[in-house]
Amino acid sequence: MSTIKTETLTQVLSKIFGTKIICVDFQAKQLQGGTVGEVQLVTCNAKTTDGEKFPYKIVSKTQKKWERYSDPDSWRREYDFYKSNFGAVFSESFRWPECYHIEMNEKENETQIWMEYIDGISGLDLTGDMYEKAALELGRLQGKLYAEQPAVLKSLTNLSHPDLMKNMYLHYRSWPVVYDYIRSEDCELPLHVRQMLIDIDEQADEIFARIGKLPLVLCHRDFWVTNLIYADGNFALIDWDTSGWGYLGEDLASLIADESDINNMVEHYQRCIPAYYKGFSEYTDVSRIADHCVYEIILLVFGYRIVEGYLHTEDDDEKTKLVHTLQKIYEMKTIPLMV
Repeated sequence: MSTIKTETLTQVLSKIFGTKIICVDFQAKQLQGGTVGEVQLVTCNAKTTDGEKFPYKIVSKTQKKWERYSDPDSWRREYDFYKSNFGAVFSESFRWPECYHIEMNEKENETQIWMEYIDGISGLDLTGDMYEKAALELGRLQGKLYAEQPAVLKSLTNLSHPDLMKNMYLHYRSWPVVYDYIRSEDCELPLHVRQMLIDIDEQADEIFARIGKLPLVLCHRDFWVTNLIYADGNFALIDWDTSGWGYLGEDLASLIADESDINNMVEHYQRCIPAYYKGFSEYTDVSRIADHCVYEIILLVFGYRIVEGYLHTEDDDEKTKLVHTLQKIYEMKTIPLMV
């Protein structure tokens, strides 16, 4: 795990408690992370000059430089967001964790963010009502930013490009391993699922033309259930490193289809899209939008990723789960929705 600097921790806790902290004990537990980033929950007690002790929980996130395909500066984007005044655009019901301290180590190409720890419901523990509320609040935030165009939004220079979704799709499509597999006699996926993926490929240019007519909004681009924390009736959204300009509905596709509750995916599709448009319409008129394209975005973003997962796992239960996911996406196609 990354080294916790006692001097920095003392500085952060002094800010949190509004008093001078002279001594800290701490324990660090890894929450998530990988080869380029690490998130730790830091806990224990802080001691003031008069001997008073304050128990605390705080999150330290360390991010090393790495290059995401078609988005090379994403590694430092969350740092740039927190350094700006972007937090002012949020509401109590939908926000990010409060940031207490940020650092950039230019020599090591590494950022560190000290932020609020929020103990709440996340991941597959989210209920259908919570999915719907998350979609509503997302729509409200994106609608507000789209309509008001606050100065802080214009000041953000490190944002992912509107074509990121398209570039990622074309990147996957150009990979023979997955492209050839769904067209081969050896493919073990159900025929109707294979045809669904092939049809998307054949219609991709026309679909992207339709998507391009949707409003361009600020997208989180990693809006899946593990990055949503529900506590006290409100949502906090973490991990902003892929954020940037995208199209209305991109984030909704992630909420519905990115390793979410498979058995209820179709229900979430039916509930979340109207809720999302309801939230967005509080700030701007969406009556002219006849085609929300969420089904198509789900397939463009996740279709080949799911096939890749299917090809590279030897776990039969995981294979079954991935086929089930594709089947649920297939079932969404004919669902009429009023938005």
